Amino acid sequence: MAVETETVRFADEIASSVSVFLDAMRVIASQATAGQSIPLLLLQISQVSLAGAKLGAQRDFAPRDEYQPDVGPDADLDDLRLRLAALLGNVDTMSYIFDPYLPEVVESQLSDDLASIVSDLELGMRHYRAGDVEEALWWWQFSYVSSWGALAGAAMKALLSVIAHDRLDVDNDSELDQIEAAEAALDGGVVGA
Repeated sequence: MAVETETVRFADEIASSVSVFLDAMRVIASQATAGQSIPLLLLQISQVSLAGAKLGAQRDFAPRDEYQPDVGPDADLDDLRLRLAALLGNVDTMSYIFDPYLPEVVESQLSDDLASIVSDLELGMRHYRAGDVEEALWWWQFSYVSSWGALAGAAMKALLSVIAHDRLDVDNDSELDQIEAAEAALDGGVVGA
């Protein structure tokens, strides 16, 4: 049975986003500095989350068979995970609420979650590259709703939090010095008047 042209086009669009994400994750893990990694990871997670949202908004894709076709062994992501952990350093461990309707704080490693997202997306990509777009779409959609969508949301929040702290937090001593200097300048202006 032939796959509808619209379905193939949608699969091509998702595959393009997934491919960019997978390539970028490998480049970030192997070439980025610690300072570059946070904004680059935030950008990549944000972009692939858009692809996930598109999958979540679609009709449910259904697998043809009860079991997934074999597309070879899973990718070895240990090196990627370890490199990301090294890049993230002390911001690798994070806490988040897994389900806002059943609030429970979960502690996680950002590097593990990112590697898990890569694993989910990479499996769908192997189906896609094997020419099985229906299985690829089903897997990407299922894993988005059941796993990588929540992980991507938590990762995005954690990465944004790191950036926000970096850019918005003011060292208390420095802030106090600035206030005292401003007050001294005002006092000097009033006295001299």
